Amino acid sequence: MWPRLGQFILKYRIALLIITIAVTGLTGYWASKVQLSYEFTRAIPTNHPASITYREFKKKFGEDGNLLVIGIQTKDIFKEKFFNDYAALQRNLKQVNGVEDVIGLPSAVNLVKNAETEKLNAVVVFPERRLTQAEIDSGAAVFLNLPFYQSLLYNPETHAWLMGVRINKTIMNSKKRNEVTKDIRTLAENFGKENNTAIYLSGLPFIRTELSTRIADEMRWFLFASVVLSAVILLAFFRSVSSMLLSLGVVIIGVLFSMATMHLIGYKITLLTALIPPLIVVIGIPNCIYFLNKFHTSYNETGDKKAALVNMVGKMGIVTLFCNLAAAIGFAVFALTRSEVLREFGVVAGINIMLLFFISLILIPVVLSLLPAPKSRHMKYLESPRLNRWLDRLERWSLNHRKLIYGITTVLMVSAVMGIFRLKSVGYIVDDLPKTDKIYTDLKFFEQHFKGVMPLEILVDTKKKYGVSRNLNNLLRIDSLSQYLVSMPAIARPLSIAEGLKFAKQAFFEGDSLNYSMPSGYDLPALAEYLSFRKDTAGSKNSFAKLVSSFMDSSRQQARISVSMADVGSARLPEILDSISQKVNKLFPKENYNVQLTGTSITFLEGTSFIINGLKESILWAFLLIALCMLYLFRSFRILFCSLIPNIIPLAITAGIMGWVGVPLKPSTVLIFSVALGIAIDITIRFLVNYKQELPHQQYNMEKTVIETIHSTGISIIYTSLVLIAGFVIFCFSGFGGTQALGWLTSLTLVTATFTNLVLLPALLIGLVRFKKR
Repeated sequence: MWPRLGQFILKYRIALLIITIAVTGLTGYWASKVQLSYEFTRAIPTNHPASITYREFKKKFGEDGNLLVIGIQTKDIFKEKFFNDYAALQRNLKQVNGVEDVIGLPSAVNLVKNAETEKLNAVVVFPERRLTQAEIDSGAAVFLNLPFYQSLLYNPETHAWLMGVRINKTIMNSKKRNEVTKDIRTLAENFGKENNTAIYLSGLPFIRTELSTRIADEMRWFLFASVVLSAVILLAFFRSVSSMLLSLGVVIIGVLFSMATMHLIGYKITLLTALIPPLIVVIGIPNCIYFLNKFHTSYNETGDKKAALVNMVGKMGIVTLFCNLAAAIGFAVFALTRSEVLREFGVVAGINIMLLFFISLILIPVVLSLLPAPKSRHMKYLESPRLNRWLDRLERWSLNHRKLIYGITTVLMVSAVMGIFRLKSVGYIVDDLPKTDKIYTDLKFFEQHFKGVMPLEILVDTKKKYGVSRNLNNLLRIDSLSQYLVSMPAIARPLSIAEGLKFAKQAFFEGDSLNYSMPSGYDLPALAEYLSFRKDTAGSKNSFAKLVSSFMDSSRQQARISVSMADVGSARLPEILDSISQKVNKLFPKENYNVQLTGTSITFLEGTSFIINGLKESILWAFLLIALCMLYLFRSFRILFCSLIPNIIPLAITAGIMGWVGVPLKPSTVLIFSVALGIAIDITIRFLVNYKQELPHQQYNMEKTVIETIHSTGISIIYTSLVLIAGFVIFCFSGFGGTQALGWLTSLTLVTATFTNLVLLPALLIGLVRFKKR
């Protein structure tokens, strides 16, 4: 079948070439239409309880993860020039397109009791104009007497100050967010330079924008670098510009197909699918190397280009088919998970790895048939004395030192298993950033001075209309929970209706800060008007009114407790949430209340767990499906056993090393195993298919067949492994720890897989032969 397919391709080569060029042009057009995804996470299914709760929360109270914070640390905040510049910064930030509101010291309001109307008026502490030093001092005296803002807008002990910028949700999920955060950063940095003050920027909008921009930029550079490095290595191996350009053409077309697939299916580029183009390059190059190697070997033997091309397709067609099928399975199993981002990655990667096979199968023989026959220098690598000496050593090891090979393998596996037991699973919202990165250090500034900026929301449902506003007991319970949260080291001071009531009580008692406390049963009727407080008496909206209006729903049945917390990681976060849940259960019995914990911190935790568990499950599915493919291909359980062992060992060794050196399991590192398995299994398939093809030529002498297979496939396996390793080593230069780990751990896995397939696999095959003779 495969030789006839080779003859068909050569017969209709011009038509196939024209069709390929036309389809490539069309896919190039579609690829140009693919868009970036700006959504924070779609890791958990939409029908998951955490996702449902979060969506319901956002319907009632709005987005929780769209606050960008600007921090400074100074004792000069109330000096005339500094304060006026700080106030000007806030006014300028409000003018930025996409900014809905800015909360900070200059816009702080005070509640003032109006004796005539017996209502509370929200009065701006600092008038919105340039102020004199005397006016600033007067306003400062009022502001510092308002406990409501303490630990919210400033830390009195460390002189740290915070300004919150709320960004429109629609803009946050579009490419316009890059412009918004850039404008905000520019204004903040200009203020810092003008006043010789360090500026700290954080919050989910800023972190999301910065990380997505950096990763997208890195992926573009890595794609370019992987193509260039592959070109250099191919040129060094084959010493042929045409072979190099042909190989690059195959992978570039593959990349265009992958981008076009995303557009046609309706997917957008996420941080995960952005990995697909570089993966297409590193998976496509081995296809080219194996096809070219077989072509050169056949031409070197026959001297007939057409016969060599037919033999190339006949011998390597089925090999490449099953290699790409195995790799496609390794990625396509992600489509079986419940995580949307993983499903998209699996679908696109699986489809395009198989398309890459057809591109290679058609384009390589067609173009080679149109090029001049290879010259002797192009095939010089086949006679490399150094590589042949290494292959001779591998042959001797496999034949004469099998016990030593088994012993070393056993020792490595025992060490690996010990390391696996040391593996930990943990993820952070600012995952993989170096400790010296400004995003990381700025986040730590807010954690040090304000206990963090990551949102956590607690929704208290009293199950009764007006159960919040007309029930002092419920308000006291909310305050008790807030006080408990304040006592936790990783959680900042919460905001709730209770804090608003304390502020109102202080105002009723003529602004005395000693009265900043929960009102009693006698005080509450006098404060009843406050509970409907949304605007000041003049009807104009102000920051305080907007802030407190989000503490309850419209029916006053549900109350919201908003909390900011540190980025404690997915390992510690469940402990904190469990502690909060225990306190909630004591304060709010389930028969009378329904209390839910939600917010971005919860969805992050669930999303991380889903991705890691999904990746673990996908690896098991990949092993099972690949095993079935191998069983179908070789129809032998012994060969199946021999094929899986050399691929399990590299993965186990990599996992063990991760445990020993302290690399945790997280979405970016679990991906290593699927990538490495999908690529490493290629080596095994190529070796065993060649072994199967050589058996008849060696009169079914298995030992001679193993020796011949080592020499006939060893060179191409080594060259391919070098290209793959070099391609992944590029990722070691990333600014993200997870991407760095993907680079060096995948390279390590491929090195190990090369040795296990060229040393352990032959030893196992020979061992089975000698076992059968007994």
